[in-house]
Amino acid sequence: MSDTQPRLHLHDSRTRSTVPFVPLAPDNVRVYYCGPTVYDLAHIGNLRAMLTADVLVRLLRHLYPRVTYVRNITDVDDKINARAHANGESIADLTTRTIHDFHEDLAAVSILPPDVEPRATHHIGEMQDMIRSLIESGHAYEAEGHVLFAVNTYPSYGALSGRTPDDLIAGARVEVAPYKRDPGDFVLWKPSDDQTPGWDSPWGRGRPGWHIECSAMSQRYLGESFDIHGGGSDLLFPHHENERAQSMCCHPHGRFANHWVHNAMLLVNGEKMSKSLGNFLTVRDVLRDTPAEALRLLLLRAQYRSVLNFTREGLNEARQMLDRFYRALENLDPMHDAVPAPDSVVQVLCDDLNTPRALAEMHALADAAMAGDSKAAAQLKTAGNLLGLLQNTPEAWFRGDAKVDPARIERLIAERLAARKARDFARADEIRNDLAAQGIVLEDGPQGTTWRQA
Repeated sequence: MSDTQPRLHLHDSRTRSTVPFVPLAPDNVRVYYCGPTVYDLAHIGNLRAMLTADVLVRLLRHLYPRVTYVRNITDVDDKINARAHANGESIADLTTRTIHDFHEDLAAVSILPPDVEPRATHHIGEMQDMIRSLIESGHAYEAEGHVLFAVNTYPSYGALSGRTPDDLIAGARVEVAPYKRDPGDFVLWKPSDDQTPGWDSPWGRGRPGWHIECSAMSQRYLGESFDIHGGGSDLLFPHHENERAQSMCCHPHGRFANHWVHNAMLLVNGEKMSKSLGNFLTVRDVLRDTPAEALRLLLLRAQYRSVLNFTREGLNEARQMLDRFYRALENLDPMHDAVPAPDSVVQVLCDDLNTPRALAEMHALADAAMAGDSKAAAQLKTAGNLLGLLQNTPEAWFRGDAKVDPARIERLIAERLAARKARDFARADEIRNDLAAQGIVLEDGPQGTTWRQA
């Protein structure tokens, strides 16, 4: 990071304040995000967390020479077991298909892949090593085939989420099993029957609890201390609280995550997304009739810590904004020298990823570009790249994803031109109107006639 670049400030969930981001090692910023539990398609709430991570990592890579971004995959979980049984398929088939679908959906919305994407089932050994260490240090205990973390051995338990011990017990919705010493104790290892995935261990055949996997995999790829841990606000407690406790007790001289970033939740038409309300939307549900870039822009219109209300009207507005940005890029010379991302856009993104203000700066650049400023057009393009936007050419954007035959449209344009030359204006108008009815708009200009999707 150069002395002339703005200083990044991020809201830290642990301190509940916005603070300057100071990397532990400026030559390698290390980031860990919780990824999917792979039993179903990603929904748009999942997408918001992945997009927040994407914008953050893009900005960090602009500011620092190297970023190591790790995002895990949870492929051992009781929800996976239940779904595979309900589908009548193997767990391997279910998780392989779901991981493939997850990657496809994120790529469609221009979310870049992580540097490392570890799977829980590939790191059982690391989890067992951590559990063994916690038992030996007195922070965990065995009980009836389970291993549990003893929360009362870690005085700072609750500091991340800011909850009292009573709040923690109520909020965790934990099963108060008779083998627990304390109701808030959580599972590190649990027994498996013959029909359930399991691994041999010193505590019997079993499988890991949810929280231990992220502690083990973050330590494996990022070390005992790393810069940023992130995810949705729904993970703050109990998942991230428990991760922090077990990691700090296992590595008391480390810091685990130095900074915690959590995005707010997403509403659909003003209500919490729920299958029972009929407003549950997967990424694929939205992309059936919406350009992926419009969905991305809609999510960027709200700052990541603000609750976002997803509506079809909002999607249409996002699409119109992209129409305007791509109009501003129509006169961009493809041979124009590359320009760095505009300082004005970088500055507001460094203010706790203020994407609404970054979009406002892009509108100002679009104004200048449409007034003939070629440098502003080039800066608009690079600003879009920083936000993962404007990945198409204007021509490709306006032609859209319509299932049309471009050769047929070009033949009709040629026929219309011939009709106009022959002064057969009725036929020329008929061709224009027929194409308009199919969602194709013709635009006449000095260089001839072009077409785009309405």
